[in-house]
Amino acid sequence: MSGQQIKLTDEQQRMLDGTAGEVAQRLMRLLVRLGQVYGADRMVQISSAQISGVSYKSIGDPGLEFLEDVACKGVRVQVQTTLNPAGMDLEDWRSLGFPADFAERQQRIIAAFESMGVVPTATCTPYLAGNRPGRGDHIAWAESSAVSFANSVLGAYTNREGGPSALAAAVCGCTPLHGLHLLENRRPTIRIAVEVELGSRADFGALGIHVGRLVRDGIPYFTGLRAHVDQLKALGAAMAASGAVALYHVEGLTPEADQHEVDTVPTLTVTREEIDEAYRRLNTGGRPDLVCLGCPHASLDEIAEVADRLQGRRVSTPLWVCTSRAVRNSAAELGLVEVIEQAGGRVVADTCMVVAPMERMGVGTTAVDSGKAAHYLPGMCQQQVVFSDWNTLLEEVLS
Repeated sequence: MSGQQIKLTDEQQRMLDGTAGEVAQRLMRLLVRLGQVYGADRMVQISSAQISGVSYKSIGDPGLEFLEDVACKGVRVQVQTTLNPAGMDLEDWRSLGFPADFAERQQRIIAAFESMGVVPTATCTPYLAGNRPGRGDHIAWAESSAVSFANSVLGAYTNREGGPSALAAAVCGCTPLHGLHLLENRRPTIRIAVEVELGSRADFGALGIHVGRLVRDGIPYFTGLRAHVDQLKALGAAMAASGAVALYHVEGLTPEADQHEVDTVPTLTVTREEIDEAYRRLNTGGRPDLVCLGCPHASLDEIAEVADRLQGRRVSTPLWVCTSRAVRNSAAELGLVEVIEQAGGRVVADTCMVVAPMERMGVGTTAVDSGKAAHYLPGMCQQQVVFSDWNTLLEEVLS
């Protein structure tokens, strides 16, 4: 295959010609083809990659066989590369009730990635687990909520990659220069005037679900919004789930907001009525079998909030607080894991309620405070959903 339509460096051309091996050649071909489809004239070097398609539930035996085939040929990533959540807690899967046959295949997937030099972070918040790009860094990330956070909150540059293209970028060290890697494509396409006071992360999730449905793959510019970083995380994740929003701006908050004018773009107004309607749509269940927090994966601050709420209390319904292994370790050092577990809850690492085999584990109704999870659970896990703010969910199951 010729790379004539895209200017390649000498190293990139050698990979395309097969000098670096058959697998690297296949992956560079994929990147060149994508670049041609999207009109890129060259590649851009990346500082990190983040790969989705990690849970055995998501990729099944075909994905496992592909990864083991790639891994056995000695391919290694060129840049810092981290993984999306797996389908189970990689250490405590037995005590949490994950099926043994599922666990065996999941462990093989992780082993294949590790042999390529990928760091097995198994989290949708890699920026909380050591993979935190700086403003203006070009990266190739696949997890939709992490793409949103990296572009919007950190000011890095990434398109919404697929699992294969993110792996290709990690191995080749580059990605086609198109889309959100170009400043001119990062301008707002719609102004969202928020005329309602939002409080909980669930409120921001409801806003995100509503806006994502309407703007699809547009670039919203929010006005009238006050938020801290965990609320922005929830907002972006929900918009990426219900739509395909990979970048948003918030007036006075996000790093690129002051670079853009919004006088000429259409305006959408959001009031309490739209937020309430989003809650109604997302609530489909009654009493939950499981309360699950941490989608995207909980930060240390969020775990501390839950621990404070549970101090000296007991939960009457199983409770998972999902997070990365790195954040769980920090929470354990601070005694937060012990507090939650003494209350009957579990701090679950490496996975979440969306990519775990919940339907095989006797769970039919899951309570969440995440707009993203509430959107995905019915289709991906055959779940009925209770969607509310975390404080309300905990109050209803505390004794």
